[in-house]
Amino acid sequence: MEKRINLPLSRGDIISLRAGDSVLLSGSIITGRDAAHKRLYKLISEGVPLPVNIKNETIYYVGPAPAKTGYAVGPAGPTSSYRMDKYTPSLLKLGLLGMIGKGERSDEVIEAIIENGAVYFAAIGGAAALISKCIVSEEILCYEDLGTEAIRRYEIKDFPCIVAIDCNGNDIYKTERQKYNCE
Repeated sequence: MEKRINLPLSRGDIISLRAGDSVLLSGSIITGRDAAHKRLYKLISEGVPLPVNIKNETIYYVGPAPAKTGYAVGPAGPTSSYRMDKYTPSLLKLGLLGMIGKGERSDEVIEAIIENGAVYFAAIGGAAALISKCIVSEEILCYEDLGTEAIRRYEIKDFPCIVAIDCNGNDIYKTERQKYNCE
C-alpha cells in the first residue's frame, strides 16, 4: 500500500518514511539537473544568495521533453542522481529536504541525508510518459537559458516513487542486493 504525502515534506513525514516504502507525492516540487546544480554550487561557494529558496523543498532531477497539447510537460523521467552528488551536501545544509531521481547515491550524500534529516526518493526510470501525467503545472523559476535544465516549479498529483534512502541512511540499493545475494 502506498503512503500519500502532501508536499512540502514535514519532519514528521520524513521520520515516518522507511527505505522501500511506496509513496504517492502531491504538491509542489522544484526541478534541477547538472547544469543548474553547478550554478547553484558556485553561488553557495561564493556566499551569494541563490535565485531560488531551497529550504524545505523537494527537488526532482529531470529535464522534461516539450509538452504535447493538453499536458503541462512532455515525458519527464528521472535523471541519474549520482551526477548531482558533488553538489547535494551543500544544498542539504541549506535546508533541502527531499530529492527524487534514479540510482545510487555516494556515501557522502548518504551521510548528508542522515546529518540533515532528509530523504531520497527513486522515481521509475523508463516511465517518463507515465510520470508526466502526474505533473499538473510547470513554471520556470530561473536559468531559463539552460532549456530543459532550467529550474522549474512543478505542481504534482500522485507522483509515484519509492523511498530509496531514508533519514536513517537505510538504502534499498544496498539492502535489496544483500537480500537477493546480488553483491
